Amino acid sequence: MSALTVRQVRRRYLTLYGLRWLPTGLMIPVMILLMQERGLSLPQIGLVGTAQGLLVLALELPTGGFADALGRRPVLLAAGVLNLVSLALFAVADSFALFFVVWALQGIYRALDSGPLESWYVDATLAADPQAEYERGLGYAGTVVGGAIGGGALLSGGLIALGPIGPVSALTVPVLAAIVAQAAALVALVVLLVEERPATGVAAMRASVVQAPRMIGQAVGLLRRSRVLLALVAVELFWGFGMVTFESLLPVRLAEVIGDPERAAVLLGPANSAAWLASAAGAALTPLLLRWFGAAPGAALLRVLQGVTVVGMGLFAGPVGVLVAYLACYAVHGASNPLHSGLLHRQVDGPYRTSVLSLNSMMGQPAGALGGVVLTALAAATSVSTAMVVGAVVLAVAAPLYLPAWLAGRRAAPAVEPTAVPVPATDR
Repeated sequence: MSALTVRQVRRRYLTLYGLRWLPTGLMIPVMILLMQERGLSLPQIGLVGTAQGLLVLALELPTGGFADALGRRPVLLAAGVLNLVSLALFAVADSFALFFVVWALQGIYRALDSGPLESWYVDATLAADPQAEYERGLGYAGTVVGGAIGGGALLSGGLIALGPIGPVSALTVPVLAAIVAQAAALVALVVLLVEERPATGVAAMRASVVQAPRMIGQAVGLLRRSRVLLALVAVELFWGFGMVTFESLLPVRLAEVIGDPERAAVLLGPANSAAWLASAAGAALTPLLLRWFGAAPGAALLRVLQGVTVVGMGLFAGPVGVLVAYLACYAVHGASNPLHSGLLHRQVDGPYRTSVLSLNSMMGQPAGALGGVVLTALAAATSVSTAMVVGAVVLAVAAPLYLPAWLAGRRAAPAVEPTAVPVPATDR
């Protein structure tokens, strides 16, 4: 791993990250429609989707500890194989039970995939240069993921427009393209991701399984000992709750201002692609934000700005205003992620990095579920606009949680990283 330069590590990371998200972009426009085409009702579609959410919540932290103990490369390879299997099954599934299995496999895949690649990038970068600023690469990754998802969604729409190919329906063609893209991502992972581990083989795997709970315990211990890390992870609770506004309520709001759900659905396709491209553009601003404001103040400012954009989505009268606010929201979203991730990485040593990322990601799952229940109920009882404003306030009030990281950064000496929490040698 140390044989690679910082530039080589970043180039490999961005290549692998783009290939990882391209299948997702291809699938986004067709997932719901294809399940409906195969006979599932909307309530059934909602039910099969819970398989993914529950498994991600249950496995997020254990798989993070396993990646830290066994190694990021084998865990990512296992995740890629599972995603390939789930996509292949999605292409032929025609019943509630089969689609439930598809989403269960997706849940395991997403739990395994959450964090290891990013952790590898940060550790490999620091191995090449301990003083390197890896936030720049995290910002580029946000640009890459926005381009991959937005480009994949546009490509998916083009494939659908071509119509059916023999016995393959038009909605199934993008799924086949996603399978090809995932296979290419697996090959690239084998070739590009190199990792030095102290041991390999069956004995090492057995030792890693035994060690994983300890890694998890140490990661949780970091939260108990670090006010900074605890505050950063708590941001995800507000973020997960508030994201319901632009992920779930926006389509309802757009249909409301247009007055025609079908016209709103037609607009949402290109609007979604444009939103991910806006997210990519926002992520590209990471170096400027770091230079102008610093990581913690910039992240806090973006939390407030995102709340403002959601208020615009909820209160603007016409579809143009709502969509402009929607694109601005995603631009802020793309800029926020690299800053938040960079602050997290500064608080933890390498061996526990993936476990901490999993803890952070796991917080968003129950918060998003709670936001979905509370905000949709509030929208039904009052109005969609009211629910969106409440969600916007929740997004904005997370801003002060970046204060401990800002204070810790001001106290840090330039030659060391004293904000990193020391990991004790003994088990806890």
